[in-house]
Amino acid sequence: MIVAGVMSGTSADGINVAVVELRARGRGGLRYTLLGHSEYNFPPAVRRTILSMMNAESARVADLARLNFLLGELYAEAVLKAARKLRVKVELIGCHGQTLYHQGIAQRFLGKKLAVTWQTGEGAVLAARAKAPVVSDFRPADMAAGGRGAPLVPFLDYFLFRDHRIAPRARNRIAQNVGGIANLTAIPAGAASGDVLAFDTGPGNMVIDALMEKMFGKRFDLDGKVAASGLILEKVVAKVLESSFFDQRPPRTAGREEFGRQFADRFLRQCRGARKVDIVATATAVTARSITRAVQRFVIPKFVSNNQSRPEMIVSGGGAKNSTLMAMLRRDAEPLKLSVRLSDEFGLPSEAKEAVAFALLAYETWNRRPSNLPSATGALRPAILGKVSYV
Repeated sequence: MIVAGVMSGTSADGINVAVVELRARGRGGLRYTLLGHSEYNFPPAVRRTILSMMNAESARVADLARLNFLLGELYAEAVLKAARKLRVKVELIGCHGQTLYHQGIAQRFLGKKLAVTWQTGEGAVLAARAKAPVVSDFRPADMAAGGRGAPLVPFLDYFLFRDHRIAPRARNRIAQNVGGIANLTAIPAGAASGDVLAFDTGPGNMVIDALMEKMFGKRFDLDGKVAASGLILEKVVAKVLESSFFDQRPPRTAGREEFGRQFADRFLRQCRGARKVDIVATATAVTARSITRAVQRFVIPKFVSNNQSRPEMIVSGGGAKNSTLMAMLRRDAEPLKLSVRLSDEFGLPSEAKEAVAFALLAYETWNRRPSNLPSATGALRPAILGKVSYV
């Protein structure tokens, strides 16, 4: 079956489409082939609108409804372009949608304690335009089962990166994604799905991008060149990492609620008087340091009890293209005896990973199989994820 996965992340840069072929093989196995992937930037006005509505104190209901249908149209255009480029007929689409709000921990509202989430982008519009059924809105089913609705990509991480070899040759692996938010999946050597640990480590590119836009008028730090020319303000890094978020034990999730505009504004105040390049270098260091700190505190103890092999970190997401961030990550990982590689070395381009994940999740839903990992999300049971829009 040819499945398109569609992802637009918390940075709201644009739409990633990955087209994969998935074929069943003996004993419940699955064969995966990546046929191609593409990225399409949002028009500037659309990106500004998305960012303004994320975690907004107030937003017009009419505009939220219009954005929902507009994103359905834009997702469809992206899928059709990718299909034409690859000369394939897409049979199923998995669309994560654009997260506007995510609150994974229940809070009281009108007399009820509720955990809630909101991904926008109308699946019915996407299905009608692309002429293929769509699975979308993946998080609520996990949350209804008592989970936090995130992370969901660990299902792909376990599928692709678990080491099937027999100990002591088998390796512990950490699949580290650095998108707007950074998240990891820890897969002990020879692990069953229930042994997987996954959680958000903290900011990925989100704070760096916000600072670049505010100070330089650019969407991101291309190849980390700005950060490379600055010095790290170590006192600021230490202060940021004192936040209670970084002490939370997994499972945990984060988003713009934790690391959005308000966080970026506080970060700027903490760096008052510093050079702009130093501020970007410091934000980049916060991302790298928060990742390795999470690994040291919550992952390494789990691996040590499993076996003594040198673990691998497999990095994907937009942050993998930032050479300064990757250099910082490798340097901070060295004392942990942690080798750092890119998902590209495993046949999965770093920028395509999340889109591939939602292609796989859609395929599992289409076949009425659960695809959350309760050990990652905290759900009480496995759940079939998403809502289906038929043609």
